[in-house]
Amino acid sequence: MGGTGEKRATGSGRPTSRDVARLAGVSHTAVSFVFNGRAEGNLSPATQERIRRAAAELGYRPDPVARGLRRRRTAVIGLVTDEIASSPFAGRLLRGAMETAWDSEHLVLTIDSGGDPAKEDAAVAELLDRRVDGIIYAAMSLRRVRVPEGLHRTHSVLANCLPEDDSLPAVIPAERAGGRTAARLLLDEGHRRVAMVGGQDDIASVDRLRGFRDALRAEGITVPKEWVVRSGGEINGGYEGALRVLDGVPAAERPTGVFCYNDRVAAGVLHAATRLGITVPGDLSVVGYDDQEHMAAFLTPPLTSVALPHRAMGDAAARLLLDTIDTGRTPPATVRRLACPVISRASVGPAPSP
Repeated sequence: MGGTGEKRATGSGRPTSRDVARLAGVSHTAVSFVFNGRAEGNLSPATQERIRRAAAELGYRPDPVARGLRRRRTAVIGLVTDEIASSPFAGRLLRGAMETAWDSEHLVLTIDSGGDPAKEDAAVAELLDRRVDGIIYAAMSLRRVRVPEGLHRTHSVLANCLPEDDSLPAVIPAERAGGRTAARLLLDEGHRRVAMVGGQDDIASVDRLRGFRDALRAEGITVPKEWVVRSGGEINGGYEGALRVLDGVPAAERPTGVFCYNDRVAAGVLHAATRLGITVPGDLSVVGYDDQEHMAAFLTPPLTSVALPHRAMGDAAARLLLDTIDTGRTPPATVRRLACPVISRASVGPAPSP
């Protein structure tokens, strides 16, 4: 039991690279080669393996601060966002960014500003003081944002938002394509009388409606003005919007399909349909948007939804940032749009017979 301890010159403290060298029977330089990525061509595979085994036995990890100083990097990226604590989608975006960063031996230091511009500026300043290698700025709802002060002083990428001044690269959902996808879900089941409920005048609402109309127009279908109901993004808005297009309307004249701005709106539409004695999907098909965790799959019936790619956005933003850090080249301020996949459940069925 005492063998390993005797080989540690530093006793019970944190093992050092010199301890690893002694245990592996190699020079301190050889250990440095292995952990600084310079072993290939300098050390045989057998020697590299012996050094790694010794490091594992001792529980040795390279000092990230010292390594960062040598490489002029810290192996840490910052992530500033407006509402991590309150958004049901934040965890997905964070997981995507953190797992990608971890795969590249980077940690993610996360700060929630609560949407306060002064706190955002302070957060960026703090991250710059800590010499992070770069920063992701993420918003939990797609919008144009004021770029926090100091973000241009390091490598930076935006996620789920667009810069007001078009000065930084951004990764966002392909919302217009998502609207087309939602329309196709209904069109492919034979629906020709369709409505859209929910949303307002934000970027996501406008783009989803444009895509929805694109797909219908391609089939020669025009949505009546009164069947586009801008009723916000909550359950009560979906309920009230559905009543406006369904209540008191003969079955032969009302919509047979409804595309909802998000899953909360869809929950309101389902509630209204139940109250009116309209079956889903027998009489009415309903498509949601977001694929909200702990909600969409548990509605009655379970909701078919166009998913927002939050995890993919976190992954893509981190990859873009890490590529920028590695190359030292600032990418052009382009916008990358990620596909919104369909999560099929039970709320969409064939259009009812005339």
